[in-house]
Amino acid sequence: MQVIATAGHVDHGKSALLRALTGMEPDRWAEERRRGLTIDLGFAWMTLPTGEQLAFVDVPGHARFVPNMLAGVGPVPAVLFVVAADAGWMPQSAEHLAAIDALGICRGLLAVTRSDLADPGPALAQATATIRRSSLGEVPAVAVSAVTGAGLPELISALGSLTAGLPAPDPDAPVRIWVDRAFSITGSGTVVTGTLPAGTVSRDDELLVTPALRPVRIRGLQSLGLDAPALTGVSRAALNLRGISRGELRRGMALVQPGRWTLTKVIDVRLSGAGSAGDWGTDGLSAGGRSAGGQLLRQLILHIGSARTPARVRLLGRALARLTLREPVPLHVGDRVLLRDPGAARTHGSRVVGAVVLDVAPPGLAHRGAAAAAAASLASWPDRPTAADLLARHRLLRTGDLLAMGIGEQPAPVAGDWLVDPPYLAALRRELELVAAEQPRANPLAAGMPVEAARAALRLPDRRLVHAIAAARLADLASSGTGPLRIADGLITSGPAGQEPDGPTGHLPPPLAAALAALHGDLAARPFHAPDAARLRELGLDSRGLATAARHGTLLRLSEQVVLGPGADRQAAKILAGLDQPFTAAAATAALGSTRRTVIPLLEHLDRLRITERLPDDRRAVR
Repeated sequence: MQVIATAGHVDHGKSALLRALTGMEPDRWAEERRRGLTIDLGFAWMTLPTGEQLAFVDVPGHARFVPNMLAGVGPVPAVLFVVAADAGWMPQSAEHLAAIDALGICRGLLAVTRSDLADPGPALAQATATIRRSSLGEVPAVAVSAVTGAGLPELISALGSLTAGLPAPDPDAPVRIWVDRAFSITGSGTVVTGTLPAGTVSRDDELLVTPALRPVRIRGLQSLGLDAPALTGVSRAALNLRGISRGELRRGMALVQPGRWTLTKVIDVRLSGAGSAGDWGTDGLSAGGRSAGGQLLRQLILHIGSARTPARVRLLGRALARLTLREPVPLHVGDRVLLRDPGAARTHGSRVVGAVVLDVAPPGLAHRGAAAAAAASLASWPDRPTAADLLARHRLLRTGDLLAMGIGEQPAPVAGDWLVDPPYLAALRRELELVAAEQPRANPLAAGMPVEAARAALRLPDRRLVHAIAAARLADLASSGTGPLRIADGLITSGPAGQEPDGPTGHLPPPLAAALAALHGDLAARPFHAPDAARLRELGLDSRGLATAARHGTLLRLSEQVVLGPGADRQAAKILAGLDQPFTAAAATAALGSTRRTVIPLLEHLDRLRITERLPDDRRAVR
């Protein structure tokens, strides 16, 4: 199936032409049929001679219903442009063409209607020449009469050629269906309709309704009035939803696949189409205000799909702008949106301008010169940014965030699901080397810099990134010269290349290693005589130094200020096993040649290790 929209001035015969082609009535409302005027979107379909289904979105041509027209044109890949032979090119013809041009629609067909009432030649020549200057370029043209049927076979043939040339949509693309109708059916419940441009939806799939991101489940599917277990874009889709009422839905909402779209209120865009940089870049914005940084601002209406929302436009540079939306919409980078100024005077030329979304989650503009820097960064980006473009700007992104931005092809994560811009990774490595090298000077007795402290110093969101940065061995990493980084026991250390720990304390800071060596000398003669507080102060061993030594296995820490040499507990167990069992604390104190200050914490330590067992009478036995 393919879906195309009509376009053209009011009362030029768009709906009559669809009735002649399809045998269906596209005008749904009684008022539309009574007035002979399309007010809202209409829908009809036909089967081409090739057997392919072709659905039409019939849009209103009256100036008062331009938002409804944009809701119909936005989601489709091609248009059937209609101009009446007896009226020629008219104001709404121009406005519809401006919208098509702004949206970048490049495939279409011209139908000159009412050829039974006037010579179609002049209207055809004028319309062809005008359309040629838009994104549609040269389009096939057919003169038709919905009354006599003249030209209808040729038009059907041209429609077949048009649809055959449309690109095949990706069935695996993320789903986004803009709601254009919502209603209830007795016995079925809530139903919404919209155009599925790409991707696949199936019965029982779960989708999210924006902007609330409320989950709903697809109870049933129809396309062109027929039930279907699944639909693949391009399709006109009717979805029977479970989990939401009719009153909670309206045109402009979207059904999206979870995790595949960014719901955003701030975007950076590149303006394109008629009047983008000139008319709105200077005098065209004079009716607006100015930001604190002096940037011109203006309130416009943003249209995408069937959605529309007020948007504040802040120019960043030539043809580049930041849009702040009143309501969030689900977007990808590379999406095309339309900005409309419904109050613009005719002297300003076109009242619409197109824009390509470059960033759906742009960084803030908090300091002077930030707007100019943003413009300089975005100026070289393609209309569809890559993962490299976005990483260069954001520096650090998760794979899921990039996927929700619309980027499927991604580099390999550096840690978990984190992606890092390579130059930023190199800068982080240099910064980590510097802060790790500074740690011994700031805290000589510390065995290294805690990973969490490094994470905070580098302003990183995840500890795993610290490990990845420390382990990085990229050829383009410009080292600061402080040496390799090592992480052990949650601590980062650095030193000259090739330097390895020497002895049991060789991996500790020299002041701490020297203090421990002296303490080990004290304990060599009396291994169960813990040094007192005065001796620890004399050696410069505070609680942090003792904790570091214990963590590295160079001390056995029995309590806050009671420490012995490594392995003293195993040595004590052998001595206590030689006593008559069970034994008292006094017997253990005598056997170990120590004091109760040391022996009681040591016995409790052995109890915890289940080497000894404390009995009800406070005696102990070696297990």
